[in-house]
Amino acid sequence: QVQLVESGGGSVQAGGSLRLSCAVSGYSFSTSCMGWFRQSPGKGREGVARIGSDGSTTYADSVKGRFTISRDNAKNILILQMNSLKSEDAAMYYCAAERPSRAGLNWAGCRFHYWGQGTQVTISS
Repeated sequence: QVQLVESGGGSVQAGGSLRLSCAVSGYSFSTSCMGWFRQSPGKGREGVARIGSDGSTTYADSVKGRFTISRDNAKNILILQMNSLKSEDAAMYYCAAERPSRAGLNWAGCRFHYWGQGTQVTISS
C-alpha cells in the first residue's frame, strides 16, 4: 500500500521560511518522479515543483528562486524548502507520486497518481 505523509506546514509571517517533508512508503521512491502541489480555496490544484528520478527539477514560475525541491532516496523522503514566503503562497500543500500507467494529474512530464493528505501553509502579514 502506497502512503505519502506530509508534515512541516504551519503559520509563518510573510518573508519567512518553511520546510515541508513527505515520507513515502510502499513505493519505488528512488526510481520515480515526485512532486509538490498546492490548492487554495476556490482554486484548482496547481503544480509547485517536481523532481525526476535523475534529480532534474521543474518549478512553477511563481515559486522559482524561492522554493527548492529535493529528495533523500535513502530515507524515502521528499522535501520542499520554501523561502521568502508571500501571502499568495498560502494553501494546502500536497505531496504526489507518479504512476504513468494509471490515471492521474499530468504536470511537467509526470503523471501523478498517488497523493498525501496535505499540510496547511498559512501566511500572516
